[in-house]
Amino acid sequence: MITALVACGCLLTTTLPAQATATAAAPKDPVRALKGKLAPGRGVRFTETTTLSGEEKVKLQSRKGTFQFNAKGVAASDITAIAKSRPKERTISIGNVSYISGGMREERLPAGKSWLKGKGLPGGGSGFYGQVINPVEPKTLAALVKKGRLRGSTLTGTITFKELEKVSRWFDASIPLRMHNDTKVSYTLTLTSAGLVSRVRSSYAATGVFDTSAFDGKTITIDSRFTGWGAKVSVKAPNPASVTVDTED
Repeated sequence: MITALVACGCLLTTTLPAQATATAAAPKDPVRALKGKLAPGRGVRFTETTTLSGEEKVKLQSRKGTFQFNAKGVAASDITAIAKSRPKERTISIGNVSYISGGMREERLPAGKSWLKGKGLPGGGSGFYGQVINPVEPKTLAALVKKGRLRGSTLTGTITFKELEKVSRWFDASIPLRMHNDTKVSYTLTLTSAGLVSRVRSSYAATGVFDTSAFDGKTITIDSRFTGWGAKVSVKAPNPASVTVDTED
């Protein structure tokens, strides 16, 4: 009996610390972790690569930028995009107002003006090839958690364009024109031990946005990395003297 008790004691001693370590390493609730970082004057930075896959793999564009928070999610953003077929584009968005410089509109701006002011395009023209999942939006993140499966620090699942539109202002504004609302987006989110999103990888059929024969059977994949959650951020509008609301025909 004494021998058995000693053996049990040794077993408990060696097993419990391992269980405690595993529990401590498990990510916290992602939505709660996000809300804990949402404060005015704070934000997060990201880098991103978009590729088109079919018979061969082609890099469509790369982006980097900053999201500035408010208590509900995204208050402002500053995003720069580089693509082979277009001039470099920068988009600054504050609330519902966006300022776009370069890109497809570069040659259409009046002389002396470098920014076009408008509404509803926080991702600029690059939004059509940009990340469709924004982990800074609590409602979006909650929907992804509900529909996905969390294993360790990885959350995977699928969600349709229509479902994203219902919860994500970012998605609806980035891709306002699309061909198929039933297009399925496959996503993988990587979480830190604090429950914050460090990476988002999403993919969907290219014809969901661009219904052309050139995109038949091809897939758009966007890989985004997020760093500096909660860092001080200040996104400011461009100099008013450089802004116009009109473009030349």
